[in-house]
Amino acid sequence: MAALDPTGRLYNEDLAPATERKWSSYSFFAVWMSAIHNIGTYTFVAGLFVIGLTGWQVLAAILIGTGILFFGMNWAGRMGQQTGVPFPVMARISFGIWGANVPALIRAVIAICWYGIQTYLASMAVVVLLLRTDPDLERWQNQSFLGLSVLGWACFLLLWVLQLLVITRGMEAVRRFQDWAGPIVWVVMLAMAVWLFALADWHLPMNMSIKPLAGGDVFRGVLTGAFLLVATYATMLLNYCDFTRFAKSDRAVIRGNFWGIPVNFAAFAAISITMTIGTVVVFGEAITDPALILAKVPNTFALVLGAIMFIVATIGVNVVLNFVSPAYDLANVWPKHITFRRGGIISAILALLVMPWNLYSNPVVINYFLGGLGAFLGPLFGIMAVDYYLINRGAIAIRDLYRSDANGTYFFRKGVNRKAIAVFVPTASLAAIMALVPGLQAVAAFSWPVGVVTAGLAYYLAMGRHAKRADLATEPDGDLMPVE
Repeated sequence: MAALDPTGRLYNEDLAPATERKWSSYSFFAVWMSAIHNIGTYTFVAGLFVIGLTGWQVLAAILIGTGILFFGMNWAGRMGQQTGVPFPVMARISFGIWGANVPALIRAVIAICWYGIQTYLASMAVVVLLLRTDPDLERWQNQSFLGLSVLGWACFLLLWVLQLLVITRGMEAVRRFQDWAGPIVWVVMLAMAVWLFALADWHLPMNMSIKPLAGGDVFRGVLTGAFLLVATYATMLLNYCDFTRFAKSDRAVIRGNFWGIPVNFAAFAAISITMTIGTVVVFGEAITDPALILAKVPNTFALVLGAIMFIVATIGVNVVLNFVSPAYDLANVWPKHITFRRGGIISAILALLVMPWNLYSNPVVINYFLGGLGAFLGPLFGIMAVDYYLINRGAIAIRDLYRSDANGTYFFRKGVNRKAIAVFVPTASLAAIMALVPGLQAVAAFSWPVGVVTAGLAYYLAMGRHAKRADLATEPDGDLMPVE
C-alpha cells in the first residue's frame, strides 16, 4: 500500500487500516466511562438543575440527549469498524486526500486546547490536595512564573508527564488504562452520594427546583439540556473511528455504546443530580463542583483518596477525548515523519506552550475561539456521515484513500473536494452565528443539530449526480469495504 504513496504524505503504519481487532464491548463501555465519569459531566448535570429543571426533568433531558448520542455514535463507530481507518483518513472520503487536513486540523486545535485546560484543572486539584496535607507548601503558591505559581507548575508538569506516558505507549495502552480509570470514579461518587443522603436524613426530593419553570419553559429547558449534551460530546462523533477501528465486530461497538452511553450516563446523571439536591438540603446551596463537596468531607484520608480518584478520572477523559485525536490528526499532516506517538508528543508540547491557565481565564478565548470551532463539528459530521452512508453507501475503496495520483477515487480536483468545502463554509458559519451571537442565546444549544442537517442536506444535493462515485471500483478485489 505504501507504494501507492510515493510522496510519503498519505501513509504510515499508524494511519493504515487496523489489522489487530482486540477491542471488545467492555472496551467501548470503558471508553464511555472514562469520557463521562468526570467533574465536567457532574457540573453539566448540576447546571441543568441550577437553571430551574427538577431532578426528574434533568434525567429526562439526559435520556433524550444520550438517545441521540447513542444512535449517532453507532453510525460513527460503524464507519471505523468497517474500514479500520482513523478519523483523518476517513475524512479523505468526503474532503479529498489533501482536503481532509481541514477537518483534521480543526479537530486537533480544539482537542489540544482542551487537553491543556483539562490538565490544568486536574493539576489544581493536586494543588488543593497537597496544601491540605502539607500547609507549609503555601509559600510555593506565592511565587509565580508565566502566570502560574511554582507549586502549580510542579503539579501541572506531573500530570502532563503521566498522561504522556500513557498515550506514547500506543492505543493498546490507552485501552488498558481506560479499562479501570472509568470505573474507579463510581467508588467516590457513590460514597459521597451516600454521605449526603445520610446527612439529609435519607430523603432527597427529586421534584425540587430552585428556580421553578412552567409550561413551555420546561419543554424548552429539557430540549436545551438534551442538545447541549450532544454538542458536548460532538467531538467524539467525528473521531470515534479512532477507537472503533480496533473493534472485534460491529456488535461489540453497539453493545459497548448501549451500556456506556444511555445506561451509564443516566446512572451517573442520577447520582450527580442526587448529590446536587443533597447539597441544597444539607448546605443550603447547590454546589455544582464535586471537588468542593469533597472538600467538606471532614476525614482527611477520605479527602485524599477521593481527590486521587478524581485526578485519575480527569486523566482518563483527557486521554480519550483530547489526546488520541490530535495524535492521529497531526500524523495525517506529514505521515512520513509524524507517527501516532510523535503526534501525541507534539500535541502535548503544544498544549503546554498555549499556557492553558491563561486560556481558561479568558472568556473570549473559551466562548468565541473554542466555542466557534466547536460549532464547526456539526457540519463536519453531517458531511462525512451523508457521504459515507448515502453517497458511497458504505462501499469504500480503501487503497484509494492512500493514492496520491489523479486517478484515485478520492483525489477529486487536486486532492480537494471543493464541493465539500463549499458546503462546509456557509453551514459552519451559520452554526457559529447561532452558537455565539448574544441575541441568539435561546437557540444556541441547537447549533449542532442545525449544522448537521443543513450541511448534510446541502452536501447530498451538491454531490447528488456523483452518488455512484464508489462504483468506480466495482471488482470484488478486497479493496472495497461495504456496509453489510
